[in-house]
This record gives sequence, C-alpha cells and structure tokens, in this order.
Amino acid sequence: MLKGRLGLETARIPHADRHGLLWLSRGRLQVEDGTLHFVTTGWPGGLAPGDYGIPFQMVSCVLLGPGGSVTHDALRLLARNGTGLVCVGEDGTRHYASMPFGPDNSKIARAQVRAWSDPEQRIAIARRMYAWRLGEILPASDIAVLRGIEGARMKELYAGLARRIGINWRGRRYDRSNPAAADLPNQALNHAATAVQAAAAVAVATVGAIPQIGFIHEESGSSFCLDMADLCRGTVTVPAAFQAAREVEAGRGGEIERVTRRTTAKMLRDQKVIPDLIDRIKALFLVYTDPDGGADGGGSHS
Repeated sequence: MLKGRLGLETARIPHADRHGLLWLSRGRLQVEDGTLHFVTTGWPGGLAPGDYGIPFQMVSCVLLGPGGSVTHDALRLLARNGTGLVCVGEDGTRHYASMPFGPDNSKIARAQVRAWSDPEQRIAIARRMYAWRLGEILPASDIAVLRGIEGARMKELYAGLARRIGINWRGRRYDRSNPAAADLPNQALNHAATAVQAAAAVAVATVGAIPQIGFIHEESGSSFCLDMADLCRGTVTVPAAFQAAREVEAGRGGEIERVTRRTTAKMLRDQKVIPDLIDRIKALFLVYTDPDGGADGGGSHS
C-alpha cells in the first residue's frame, strides 16, 4: 500500500462523525504501510488473536489497556489525525497517561472556563451536578450549604447500601497517613474511589476539558475529574466497595484491593460509565448546541 493512498495521510474526519472509543489490550499498536494496526494475542471477552487494521480516523480516542504497547510511528499517526491515546488500567480503573489531543475545537474548555469564572454560572453548574446525583434541584445557592446537604445525603446512602448489601458499616473513616488501618469497607471505598476517578479522568481527557478547574472540588489538580467521579458515587463507587468488602469478609476473592478493582471494573463496563460521563460533560456545558445553529462536538461515544 503506497503512502497516502486513498487519502489516509490527509483526510481528517471531524470528531462529530467518529464512532467514539476503541478499547485495546494485550497487543502492539503499530504502523504498517501508513496504516495503524493492532497485533494482539487476544484476551477473554475481547479480541481474538490476530492482526487488526484500526480505523483511527473514525474514532475519537484509543484506550490502551494492560499488556498494550505503542510505537513511535503509531503516536505520530494518531497525533497527526487528532486521535487521542489514553493509557488505562483494566476497564479504565487507572488513568496512567494521555497524549495531548482533543476535539476539533476548544469549545468545551472555553465554556468550562467561562462558567467557572462567572460566580452565578459556577454555582449553577454545581447545583446541576448535585441535582444529577441527588435526583432533585437543591434550593441553596451557597456552595458550603450544598456540600452540607450532600454530606447528610451521603451518610444516608452509605447506611442504606450497607444494610442492603449486608455489611457492618460504622461510618466513613480514612487516615491518609495510614490507609491500611481502616476497616475493610473503608479500605474498599478508597480503592473504588481511585478506580472511578480514573474513569472520570479518561472522560475529561477525551473531551478536552480542563481537569484542574472544578466546580465543587477546588484544591486538587484533578478537581473537575473528582466532580465527575462523584456523579457515580451512589451507582458505582459505594456499591462496588461494599460488595467487595462483603466478598472479602466472607473469605471469597482474596485481597481487598484486587477484589474491589475487579468489582468496580465490572460496574464501569456494564454501566458504560466513561461514555456516559463524556455525554454528561457535554450536557453540563451545553455544547450540543452551537451558537451558529449547528451541532457541536463528539457524536456518539457508546
């Protein structure tokens, strides 16, 4: 195949026309005759062993999981065509690195900055995220009051899920200097939160949002990732942690970190959390509607 044949070197399809995310593991991402290929040994529930041509111009982002490697030529080809590459853990439970890339414009990032810099929009975004999580629009317009309401609701959530799943829950306790000293449910919560935050970081990187600019969290360099991860606290983080704690307490599954990561990974996959967070980020900043009348950004990420 000649270099540039069929326009592969120059034809760039806007992200709105791409199909979304491509998950690859246990193989080598490389370039052959100007085309991206993935040579894999295969893995259960994934690709069979073989050499696969990758339609890199038709996807927004390649998520490279455990056992994956990538050549310099592959990085060059991806960067040239605006296709993202994010190195992740199993099912997105870790976010190791992502090369600079993004959508075909900066609308999400600019909308995020505008919303954050305007006090009224900033609190409106925070209230919207709380409404998604809690199922109602909270009446307060002060972030400290909102955090207080959310904290009380989370205590109820923890207690209710603990009763339903069948574990002994004595409250959230976490010593940063000695995390292993916590009881099993609290250790599991730490591990599940780390996994969900990684999934949120993948979503933030994929849409080109700014991780440092959060609306509820403020101090962390990943504040917006933490904001988005909190959307999954009641549906993934706490249920996965408590289920893992129950398994380990019953003598099944082994070590708490591994069991929690496995349980969380299954929920992330089954609930399609990363594609959902991508769509929520877009909805949060109203980028589906272009001021000029067109649709903006991303297409389907299922």
